Amino acid sequence: MKLTRIVSSLAATMMLFSNISMTSYAESEDMRDITTMELVRDMGIGINLGNTLEACPDWYDEDWIAKWSEGKPKNYETAWGSPEVTKEMIEGMAKEGFGVLRIPVAWSNMMAHDGTYTINSEYDARVHEIVDWTLESGMYAIINIHWDGGWVNKFPDDKEESMKRYSHMWEQIADSFKDYDDYLMFESQNEELGWQEIWNPWGGTEGKAESYALCNEINQKFVDIVRNSGGNNSERHLLISGYNTGIDRTCDSLFKMPEDPANRMAVSVHYYSPAGFAILEEDADWGKATPTWGSDSDYASLRSEMDMLKTNFTDKGIPVIIGEYGCPTKNKEPESVRRFLSSVCEEAYKRGHCPVMWSTPGGHYDRATYKMTDQELQKKLYEIGGKEFSPRTLNNNTDKPAEQLMGDVDLDGTFNIADAVTVQKWLLGDNTASMKKWENADFDNDGKIDVFDFCLMKKKLVEQSK
Repeated sequence: MKLTRIVSSLAATMMLFSNISMTSYAESEDMRDITTMELVRDMGIGINLGNTLEACPDWYDEDWIAKWSEGKPKNYETAWGSPEVTKEMIEGMAKEGFGVLRIPVAWSNMMAHDGTYTINSEYDARVHEIVDWTLESGMYAIINIHWDGGWVNKFPDDKEESMKRYSHMWEQIADSFKDYDDYLMFESQNEELGWQEIWNPWGGTEGKAESYALCNEINQKFVDIVRNSGGNNSERHLLISGYNTGIDRTCDSLFKMPEDPANRMAVSVHYYSPAGFAILEEDADWGKATPTWGSDSDYASLRSEMDMLKTNFTDKGIPVIIGEYGCPTKNKEPESVRRFLSSVCEEAYKRGHCPVMWSTPGGHYDRATYKMTDQELQKKLYEIGGKEFSPRTLNNNTDKPAEQLMGDVDLDGTFNIADAVTVQKWLLGDNTASMKKWENADFDNDGKIDVFDFCLMKKKLVEQSK
């Protein structure tokens, strides 16, 4: 539609244009027209909110968390040593340069014990709150079904009931988050898809095909459920858990990515190698702890595994997210810790993978000061793939992202007098008016912009100024 300039009183002009509607977008902007490869690259580098929302009692133990507390979401959240999560804590991660926050979740906490596997509404609301803070900070968010007390390990013994539980949980999660945009990614599971009671990787090949087939079946079930759950989930970018998230096992030809009509998937693996440095704080019966990292063989092994991922996935159009990588600091040389974390991040990132560092309370990110414990490490990571802090909303008394903020037609993250002036100019026929999101001015939700919307906009500005 071509607009003409009208030289008259504003009121008369508005009435003249009261029946004009704008249709700038054929589809909702909630899900952008980008590939999963582009989305993963836009994430930059990431960090985990570890030992927090996935804190839980073992499935075979009495729920000691509920027994010795109020049994509220915060009691589970803090059970493994985390302080209660705050918006400032999440925002601090974004300010340190991280572009994606992986949020492991134990959905079985507070779950109904009647066989329906009904997720508790309070627990779901708390996950929503933390996801919202993450998105508002400008970061992407990844939520999953994590270890969750280990019930996934029961698949070989009772596949029917385990699949029922898995399906019912993802049906609820997908429905609860279906209207979120593509800054939220779902991950099918953590690292439990792979069962030694079916196939022992150190004991030959017997049962190997069966174990891989079960892993592939569960991942396919995840994709099917999400794609059929409505809202934005038909286009949501999904993260597929590799076989035990091991790099070599996930690169095995028996591991198959699911069939996906949307073709919007990435694969998830973890990197904790060598185990003597990246896992063990002291010697164990299965390995010896090492305090240093950085030998030629260490670097060669790291590069080989990152190349393996690139060859098997990235080069074939399947993006890779290193959902966890990390190492303890106890009994480790500080410089080796710094060298290991920055090297894994760099080798992954330069091959197009997104590295997401594992971080727990008292670990690499200080949840009290909202900063990385090692600021030299922070600088190294930021130089590799850090992102400038860019929140999706500012202090405007709203919980909505900028592109959904009513009144914010110029998409600067705020609703102020400048937006009203822009709408005024547009109604007067000024073709230079920057209406980047005209729907944000449709206050009466009638699909058009007219004098009534402008009056409601002015009223909202007055209320906001009080």
